[in-house]
Amino acid sequence: MSILLIARRELRALLASAVGWVVLCGFLFVTGTMWTLSVFGYVAASSDVVYDPYAASQLTFTAVLLGPWFGNVSIILVLGAPALAMRAFSEELQQRTLELLLTSPVSTLEIVLGKYLGVLGYAALVLVATSYAPLGLFIVGSPDIGAIASGYLGLLCLASCVVSLGLLFSAFTASQLTAFIATFSVALGAYLVGVFDPDPDSWLTQLSLATHLVDLFRGAVRLSDLVYFAGVTGFCLFATWQRLESFRWR
Repeated sequence: MSILLIARRELRALLASAVGWVVLCGFLFVTGTMWTLSVFGYVAASSDVVYDPYAASQLTFTAVLLGPWFGNVSIILVLGAPALAMRAFSEELQQRTLELLLTSPVSTLEIVLGKYLGVLGYAALVLVATSYAPLGLFIVGSPDIGAIASGYLGLLCLASCVVSLGLLFSAFTASQLTAFIATFSVALGAYLVGVFDPDPDSWLTQLSLATHLVDLFRGAVRLSDLVYFAGVTGFCLFATWQRLESFRWR
């Protein structure tokens, strides 16, 4: 119950903050623009099918619209999620309220999980707000609902990793800007590492966040990808928990 109370408090704080609304509006504007450009590209490719009828079988919503769009959204998410998580503990350190929080009748683990669920919940709301784009395809055709669900699952997994990483960095500094820059830099590096490696089985490629999103954005859910995201999230939350525990012994 304490976890849910902390999560609700964190969610309300984001809904009442300027940063939360800037992230929401900016995210919707950029992803909406990308969707519009993707639709124009799909229309242009459809007109070319007249001259190449064999390409019609490859011109699907999932391959041409959904997959590339989810990939673009994931890059924007790497930028937006750190802005949501940067204040989680940095604000507490800056206002010197972390000591009060740690002395409350709530365990350190409950504090970490509560803030994590609150920030992730807001990130999920931001993602849900973009669902008008892929769901609008049902007006003109029959898109693969499984591919849409799989794509959003991938985005939620990515948000989980970046948010947990943001909590970790925010627990180390009272500066929200420093927490944002550190989270964004590491998340972007983890996203791009191994992307340009020609060997798909190299350890760098397997460490990349982008590598484990490819199949999800294509509509294929693999257990290994889910385990990877769960492992990254779990490690960051564990490290954050230990960081907060260190404050109790000072």
